[in-house]
Amino acid sequence: MNNNWKIFLLAFISFLLGTLQFVFGGILDKVAASVGVSVSAAGQLITAFALGSAIGTPITMMVTAKMERRKLLLLALAVIILSTISTVTLPGFSFLIVSRVVLGIGFGVYGVCAFSIVEKLAPAGRKARALSNLAMGSSAALVLGIPLARMVTTTYGWKAIFWGIGILSLLSFFAVMRAIPATESEAPVPLGRQLALLKKPKIDIALGVTFFMFTSYSVVNTYITPFLTSVMPMIEHEISAILFGLGVASLIGAKLGGLLADHIGAELTLIGGMVVQALALVLISIFPTSVIVTVPLLMLWAIAAWTSGLTLNLNLVKLAPEASGIMLSLNGSFIQFGFAAGAGIGGIAVGGSSIIAISWIGAVSVAFSACAAAVSFGLPVLSQVHDNEVLEDKPYKAIKME
Repeated sequence: MNNNWKIFLLAFISFLLGTLQFVFGGILDKVAASVGVSVSAAGQLITAFALGSAIGTPITMMVTAKMERRKLLLLALAVIILSTISTVTLPGFSFLIVSRVVLGIGFGVYGVCAFSIVEKLAPAGRKARALSNLAMGSSAALVLGIPLARMVTTTYGWKAIFWGIGILSLLSFFAVMRAIPATESEAPVPLGRQLALLKKPKIDIALGVTFFMFTSYSVVNTYITPFLTSVMPMIEHEISAILFGLGVASLIGAKLGGLLADHIGAELTLIGGMVVQALALVLISIFPTSVIVTVPLLMLWAIAAWTSGLTLNLNLVKLAPEASGIMLSLNGSFIQFGFAAGAGIGGIAVGGSSIIAISWIGAVSVAFSACAAAVSFGLPVLSQVHDNEVLEDKPYKAIKME
């Protein structure tokens, strides 16, 4: 199997995991009715997943720093398979929450390992595009996985989705064993130096950009189905089609992000994408009940969100290339903290005020993120993790990793 097929194998697994991550956004109303809780309470399943990933991933990466990356990838897949099975076999909402926490940890560790492996498999000059292909696995989940999950849930119930993904994940486990080569782990970074990374203003602001951007994304994406059925009840039967359209938009955005980062630089790609997100959400807030206006704006929002997302990882790796695994896990944690915050804040908004508030909250959050990014790019780059060592500041462009 050549390296391109190996990358696509990892992207396919990302598709399965992306479906597991985002699936409740498309079937939240069905799950809530099935387990006997409110929609806002069911939304906390996304919070549980996100917090598990945000807190568990960096701890796991630190404990397993010396483990060879393919072995760690397989361990993450084993955890994912077991948590997927427990989701459909253990009774009650409490066990469902616990299963989502464990699944979040496996998901986060897989993401860090897959990103690291793809970066090494891809040839020089095409790394950003290879990484965008990996990201396309998750966006493909929005294209196919979430709309398909909605249709399967209507016919067979939501647990059938997890049985299917569990079986495919098991097959993928054996495929990874045969196809993915062993990859050296990074030299362990002492805890003190890991914490020292958080003392660098540029890194702190970059992580803040990640947090607020994904808070914005989560507050809208988590409650997108209740939002659509609430403000436009006449399109109840078209929900799957709209979710499919949003997925296509996400796929376009993921691919576009890699191409733009390679050609115009990550700075313009990131800030431009966030500005478009903010404008789209403001207009959605003003015209929420117009199908002709709102649905295309949601498509534009999804494209812009996924265009911006890839450059966040590239930015963090550039800031501390000697500790890329730690930086990726930190960034992954802040992504998941953003998902948790968005799901929690959105739940409060849905339960206590008009559901239209989620689009206003999303617009404010991503606008703040864009401002923070603009400030960040004006600061000097402190990229070495060694004490008292600073590298020469360089213009921010798409990473050309050797």
